[in-house]
Amino acid sequence: MSAAARQPGHARRFRSGPAAALAAGTAAACAARAAYAALSRRPPGGETLWTRTNHRGEPVTLLEGPALTVVGVAGSAIAPALPPRARAALAVAGAGSAAFGGYDDLAGSGSRHGFRGHLGALAHGEVTTGAVKLGGIGATGLVSAMLLGGGPADVAVNAGLVAGGANLLNLFDLRPGRALKVALASGALLAVGARGGPSRAGALPAVAGPLGAAVALLPEDLGERAMLGDAGANALGALLGVAAAASLPRPARLALLAAITGLTAASEVVSFTAVIERTPALRWLDMLGRRPVPAPPVPGRDDPPPAGPREAGASAAAASP
Repeated sequence: MSAAARQPGHARRFRSGPAAALAAGTAAACAARAAYAALSRRPPGGETLWTRTNHRGEPVTLLEGPALTVVGVAGSAIAPALPPRARAALAVAGAGSAAFGGYDDLAGSGSRHGFRGHLGALAHGEVTTGAVKLGGIGATGLVSAMLLGGGPADVAVNAGLVAGGANLLNLFDLRPGRALKVALASGALLAVGARGGPSRAGALPAVAGPLGAAVALLPEDLGERAMLGDAGANALGALLGVAAAASLPRPARLALLAAITGLTAASEVVSFTAVIERTPALRWLDMLGRRPVPAPPVPGRDDPPPAGPREAGASAAAASP
């Protein structure tokens, strides 16, 4: 009898444990870099379609989002130790959220923001791309939750986690690397401690692929060459939502849903960026790995010196006809 046959439990632990997750994450990281390079060489529809202006007024590409989504969804679909229902839920959540987010990326005008903006427009008969995205991601979350299974209460909570996670992570995609840092921290916490939900397999197999892709593309985001966009942020948030729904016990899922709901409601009246800027620890984390932000000019110190008599005379002579 072979050593592998004598130790079936050890073989199962390797196929589903940290070593397998590390291998899956590493493969996803390599695949994400390759996907991003391929998309950058030949952007679908042309480079202009995917180019946006960032907070500095510089051009960045949205191709990071599709690259992360394709690899994250594929990695989740073939992750070890996940039951078929969880694989299907991850695929639906990631692909559906990316599709609706991509629609808003490419077709949206950006004139409306947040639930209040899109629902307010809808109340006046205007169907914005953001409203279509919100409805589509809500439906995607419901289908994903139904695939995971459980009673009506579990389906409702899990649908909220998937849709809410997709929307919340997108709210952080306002500065370089911010959404990816939030996703990596959230995924790491899930991977370490989450077990007891419908899948009973823990979150590690579900998050290995998406987090590996996120790590690989983080330098592009921090370097302000690319950004997730709605497609990438919505997909990554939805995948984390499914991982939480599949691995957390019901009390923890309820607490997490309450936190997501509270943060989303707060975003309607409070700027996350303003809060981060006012909090030293959060600001340090937010700036970690980023390009320095130019200091604003100080009145009186950074103003040009006044012209002397000779310069003033020369200026007047130059200005005279």
